[in-house]
Amino acid sequence: MSEELLINITPQETRIAYVENGMLQEVHVERARKRGLVGNIYRGKVVRVLPGMQAAFLEIGLERTAFLHASDILNGEGSGVNGGDERTEQISSLLREGQEVIVQVAKDPLGTKGARLTTHISIPSRFLVYMPGSDHIGVSQRIESEEERDRLKNSVRDYAAEVAPGGFIIRTAAEGVEAEALERDVLFLNKLWTEVQERVKQGGDEHLIHEDMPMVMRTMRDIADEDIEKISIDSRETFQKVHKFATKFITPLAERIHHYSGERPIFDIYGVEDEIQKALERKVTLKSGGYLIIDQTEAMTTVDVNTGAFVGHRNLEETIFKTNLEAAQAIARQLRLRNLGGIIIIDFIDMDDAEHRRQVLRSLEKSLERDHAKTHISEVSALGLVQMTRKRTRESLEHVLCESCPTCNGRGTLKTPETVCFEIFREIMREARQYDARSMLVLASQEVVDMLLDEESTSVAELEEFIGRPINFQVESLYTQEQFDVVLM
Repeated sequence: MSEELLINITPQETRIAYVENGMLQEVHVERARKRGLVGNIYRGKVVRVLPGMQAAFLEIGLERTAFLHASDILNGEGSGVNGGDERTEQISSLLREGQEVIVQVAKDPLGTKGARLTTHISIPSRFLVYMPGSDHIGVSQRIESEEERDRLKNSVRDYAAEVAPGGFIIRTAAEGVEAEALERDVLFLNKLWTEVQERVKQGGDEHLIHEDMPMVMRTMRDIADEDIEKISIDSRETFQKVHKFATKFITPLAERIHHYSGERPIFDIYGVEDEIQKALERKVTLKSGGYLIIDQTEAMTTVDVNTGAFVGHRNLEETIFKTNLEAAQAIARQLRLRNLGGIIIIDFIDMDDAEHRRQVLRSLEKSLERDHAKTHISEVSALGLVQMTRKRTRESLEHVLCESCPTCNGRGTLKTPETVCFEIFREIMREARQYDARSMLVLASQEVVDMLLDEESTSVAELEEFIGRPINFQVESLYTQEQFDVVLM
C-alpha cells in the first residue's frame, strides 16, 4: 500500500493530508491562533468543586474553565508532580477552591465544553512516553512478539532506573530499535521533565508551563510505522526544520522528506481540496448509487445508509448486502477524514440474513484497523443499529473549518414563510388587544412580505377588518426568514 504525507504551510495555518493509494484518508488542520492544547502542561487554580459530579473546574488561562474529574487525579494529591499509587477518592477530599494544581490537557475544548484535564502527566518522545508519576513499564499492544516486548522492557527498565525514575510506555515505533536509541529518548525526556519541575518551582502568574511541539513536528514524532513512502512539504523553511529534526531523531525517515516546489498547489495533486469540501457535506455518494447521510451533533454522530439508485442484479437482499458492504468501508474512511469521535450510531439497511450482518460488521472492523484513533464496535442491536465509539481528543474537521449558521442556529432548517405569516397574525392580535394605535407596520423578510401580500392577502384583509385598523408592510433586507417586528404607529 502506497502512503504519503502532503504538508501545506502558510503563516496562518498548517494542513497535513494523509494519503493512501492516491486517496485522502485523514486531514489535520492547525491554525496559528488556535493551536491544539493536548499535551500542554499548566499551572491551574481550582475555581469550583462539584461533589455531585466528582469533578472540579480549573482556571488555566483559557477562554473557558477546564474540567478535571476525580479519576484523573494522581495519588489523591492533585499535584501531578509527586508519584505514588493511583486511587480515586471523593473530589472534596482531593481538591479545594483556590488550590493550585499542575495539570495536563487530555482533550481540547470541544464545542461548548472546556478542556479535559488530568494530573497524570505524560511526555512523549519518538519511542517512549514518560510518566513521572508512575513506576509501570508498558509496551504498545501492536508489538506482538513476546521476545521483543521483553527485550524492550528490560532495556528501558535497566537504564531508566539510573537516569529517570518513573514509568514508561514503549511505543510501536520502538520495535526493532537499538537500546542506545531508547537510552537517548530516556535522557531527553528526563531533561524535559526536569525543566518542567523547575518552572513549577519558580511559581508566578503564568499558567502555561510546557507547550507541546507544533503539529508538523508532532506528526514526525508520532509516525509509528515505516510505511510512509514520501513526505512532501511546500515550505522550504519548514522542510529544513523537519529534515533536521528527522535526521537527529528519525534517521530512516529523513531521506523520504522532500521540499515541494511545484507551481501547482500541493493539495491539488490528489484532489485533496475537493475531498475536504466533500467531507463538509451531509451526503456521501457511494459508487454503487447508494449514499450515506452523516449528521454530527454535540451528543453523538449518526450515519444513515440508503440504497438510492442501486437496484442490484438478483434480488433485494443482494442489493442491501452489497450496499451495506460498500457503506462499511466508506464509513470507516469518513470517520477518519472528518475526525468524528465520541458515540457513533450507524443505521445500516436492515438485513434478514445473519451471515450478511456478520460480514458487514467484519468489513467495518477490518476497514477501521488502519485508523490511528482507538475504536470499539458493538454487535448489531435489536433495532438493527451498530453502536460504536471512536476516541476523540480534538475538534472534528467540521468544527475546525465551520461555524453554526447564524440564520438557523445550527438546526439546519428554517420556519416556512407560511409559518412566520401565522406568527405575525397572532402577534398583531396580541398587540391590538393591549395597545391603542392608529395603524400597524410589519417589518419582515422579502419572502414573508411577498406571501402576506399575495397568498395571504385575504387573511390580512379579514384581520384588518377584525381589529379595525390598517396594517402596512415593509421589507427588511437584513432580516432572516424567521425574523419580524410589529411596530405600533
